[in-house]
Amino acid sequence: TFFMLPLTEQQIRSSFINASLRERKSLTLPSNFDELSWESLDFLGWRDEKLPLIGYVVTFLDGEPVGIIFRKAEGKTRSRPQCSWCEDINLPNDVTFFNARQAGPAGRNGDTISTLVCEKFECSVNVRTPQSLPYVGFDREAAIAHRIQVLQDHVQNFTQRVRDGEK
Repeated sequence: TFFMLPLTEQQIRSSFINASLRERKSLTLPSNFDELSWESLDFLGWRDEKLPLIGYVVTFLDGEPVGIIFRKAEGKTRSRPQCSWCEDINLPNDVTFFNARQAGPAGRNGDTISTLVCEKFECSVNVRTPQSLPYVGFDREAAIAHRIQVLQDHVQNFTQRVRDGEK
């Protein structure tokens, strides 16, 4: 388990592995960037206020910040999906199908990886929200720690797949 280290605007812009220079320069940082509580984030994720179909995620991989640009997929799901990152069963928010262009030559050839993620990347909040007690003696803190670890593993694995061009 780890937590996000504070990043500067320049570190964030230069971290994106599946973005052009123009996309990096034009991205809009989260409106609350200066007030972020970095220690409660497993990754930094936000939607672009100027481009409603675009989302951004920055995490750490091998000790370095790595950013991914997401594009909201067209269409709707038939039933309410579960986020594949936080796996929150209470679904306090909408979940969206996102595509991410792969890094390097694969991405330039149009290869993408898709995933279902909380629409505004609220996963870090969701995994820290205490669940109802399923039985007497349930260790709520251990359950939260486990959910945080699972979220971090999912984000790391997805980021690695985008970076490495694996399917």
